[in-house]
Amino acid sequence: MAAAELDTQSIQKAYARWAPIYDALFGSITVTGRKAAVAAATRVGGRILEVGVGTGIALPDYGSGCRVIGFDLSFDMLKIARKRVDDGLSHVEGILQMDAGRLAFADASFDCVVAMYLITVVPDPEGVMRELNRVCKPGGEVILVNHFAAEGGIRALIEKAAAPFGDKLGWHPDFPFARVTGEKELSVIEKRSAGFGGLFTLVRFRKDGGPRASAG
Repeated sequence: MAAAELDTQSIQKAYARWAPIYDALFGSITVTGRKAAVAAATRVGGRILEVGVGTGIALPDYGSGCRVIGFDLSFDMLKIARKRVDDGLSHVEGILQMDAGRLAFADASFDCVVAMYLITVVPDPEGVMRELNRVCKPGGEVILVNHFAAEGGIRALIEKAAAPFGDKLGWHPDFPFARVTGEKELSVIEKRSAGFGGLFTLVRFRKDGGPRASAG
């Protein structure tokens, strides 16, 4: 049985179901990777784009000197994120509804681009990586936290068995790491386990062509 292809409608429906319980259900599962990604982004500093901001659960953890814009495709998730910002997150400049495959930002707009638990959700991961690369400044960083498919063992068998149900789950269980490494300007500078028994991985890319981005 082939892996199910995700589309925008499937994603919207899946996350409309998840939105009311997302933080309670997934907050503790994602906390290690989430905090590691935000800490790495804060070290880069400057203007930060959080792609797939969801409920905004990570927004309070960014350093006060950062200037953060977050967006998501899910209207239901964004309602929760906007309430978080309204409750007092002055470092967040905006919360937008947008498709990660068609970013409404100019080239080289951000010092750092962060995408947590997102790349297995989108219909066109390679297209999204092109957009993350495009809006990141030379010398800046693109930071991912995600589940990537195991190369063997029992986990790989389970992932392959779950693959046909990707549209119901709202993500690809058998997503290979190679699908995020196609952008020649993005060089992997760190790849490490990011919690939940090694299920998630933190990946930092540096965009070639300029000095390392700095705060301010």
